[in-house]
Amino acid sequence: MPVIDTARPAWKTDDLVLFEEEVYKFFSRELSPHVEKWREQGCVDRWAWEKAGEAGLLCMSMPEEYGGAGGTFAHEQIFCEQQVKAGVEGFGAGLHNCIVAPYILHYGTEEQKKRWLPRMAKGELVGAIAMTEPGTGSDLQGVKTTAIRDGNQYVINGQKTFITNGQTANLVIVVAKTDPREGAKGVSLMVVETDEVEGFRRGRNLKKLGMKAQDTSELFFDDVRVPTENLLGTEEGQGFIQLMQQLPQERQQIAVLSIAAIERALELTVDYVKQRHAFGKPVIAFQNTQFKLAEAKAKATMARVFVDYCTGLLIEGRLDAATASMSKMLLTDLENEIIDECLQLFGGYGYMDEYPISRMYADARVQRIYGGTNEIMKLLIARTL
Repeated sequence: MPVIDTARPAWKTDDLVLFEEEVYKFFSRELSPHVEKWREQGCVDRWAWEKAGEAGLLCMSMPEEYGGAGGTFAHEQIFCEQQVKAGVEGFGAGLHNCIVAPYILHYGTEEQKKRWLPRMAKGELVGAIAMTEPGTGSDLQGVKTTAIRDGNQYVINGQKTFITNGQTANLVIVVAKTDPREGAKGVSLMVVETDEVEGFRRGRNLKKLGMKAQDTSELFFDDVRVPTENLLGTEEGQGFIQLMQQLPQERQQIAVLSIAAIERALELTVDYVKQRHAFGKPVIAFQNTQFKLAEAKAKATMARVFVDYCTGLLIEGRLDAATASMSKMLLTDLENEIIDECLQLFGGYGYMDEYPISRMYADARVQRIYGGTNEIMKLLIARTL
């Protein structure tokens, strides 16, 4: 029996339980053996994307007519959870599946959807979204990157940073100002196929506290010209609205990653303290160990129920911004709290990089930052008071 065991949510059908088993096998068999290499090189090999595409694990929630599997966010949640459970670090398919592809599905023209989504489902195109700039984090209205129309093209100029899949992606959704005189009303989303343009270049693969196998990069756009049909949608100035409408799913995905990490950390720690002996008895026999893990299990169980509840709302199209913010804030805070307690129970070994709990500790910290900082989440929640 797993450490966390709750009632199966209504959205998790028998078919999804079987799917869960197959996804775990895929990650364990095909990708997990290569994680050490990817950590050393700071990037997941390109073939992993193609293999995931062949297995039908890319763009699962996209309709079948666009190359997807016709699934829902439930499939994406299972994908993210099993990736964490299998210890597969760095594979940015969650962003590709849950963030980039939905922008194209919801706002793209029919021609755009047919042009990009099938290739994303195959792994031919790897997606990224370029929001953050060196001087602009959570304040998306303040982006400086511009996309100025020139005849039948847009000319893009600007710099982005902290971009997930930045060294790998060849389809990048760029948040840019099509009207620099406006604030939010001047923001548009531009799709750049990096293999098809001049003036695009990748900067450094950034060195980070955690997530060593994940390529996170600077991107530069110097007079990059794209055709006008690369504007996502049919009107300029819709980008800020598009971003706000899709952020709840992004934040719920982060919460899903957090609960998966919490459950893995607890399972690893329970197993460790049962085997590790101190003063002649297993570490689990000490009351402090039992109390710490009992508290962690209670909080994790409550968190699992809430995450699954929010996923149910998302599948039904009822997950609002404030509830998604609660999910992201509460789960990422709890992830950091519980993994810290688990590392402590490992003692000195918990600080060693070869132990997964050490890596999980470093990886967890950014969860409270990206997707909107937890301070921003509190502001969004406060507006509902």
